[in-house]
Amino acid sequence: MTSVPMPIPSRTQFVLDAIKHRILTGQLTPGQALVETELAAQFGVSKTPVREALKTLAGTGLVVMSQYKGVTVRMVDADMAREVYDVRLLLEPEALRRAVRRGASLDAARDALTRAADATDTAERSLANRDFHRALYLPCGNPLLGRMLDEVRDQAALVSAVAWAASPSWEQEAGEHREILRLALAGDADGAARTLHTHIASFVDRAFPQAADQADQTGQAGQAGQAGQAGQAGQGGQE
Repeated sequence: MTSVPMPIPSRTQFVLDAIKHRILTGQLTPGQALVETELAAQFGVSKTPVREALKTLAGTGLVVMSQYKGVTVRMVDADMAREVYDVRLLLEPEALRRAVRRGASLDAARDALTRAADATDTAERSLANRDFHRALYLPCGNPLLGRMLDEVRDQAALVSAVAWAASPSWEQEAGEHREILRLALAGDADGAARTLHTHIASFVDRAFPQAADQADQTGQAGQAGQAGQAGQAGQGGQE
């Protein structure tokens, strides 16, 4: 019986994944220049796949292309953190609430939590952390909502990488993750969503205190609106 060969990833995809990994694990730091010729030599490819990979990364918000400065890793500041975490505060708790209410499997979240605890370096722990959050919102039952959160996922990881480099807070966040998952597995949709909201807000508060007030106010406004909608739905006899 002839075996079917596995498809070989394109050179562009290979370069894209490699550069993204280096950015999100802090090997490439915000503001660092990304020179096509140097990257091509490092990866053993021509400049074309490097150029295409950088264009894709620019589209996801991880790098910035400038006519004068060339390509650099995106800088992280309070404004950038606020923008990204505004989106997370508005959407991610609601996605988790829906996932719990529909009885979605959270096995992937449990596995990611285990991998984070067993990680031997910050890169492994960072990737497991990203997988944990994605496993909470992805089974929400609304593919568009999942894709919207996916779009800010890399930028959120970049914010986290910068914050962790300045002030590691792995243990505190690990405890918060365990509590979020405990509530979700217990079927407490509202409790899990509230705890996740607090978790996200407290992180940006610690890392970028000047951005926290506006981000948290936005998230609270979103929660208030959701609560009002839920109350009206309850009066009508529907969830």
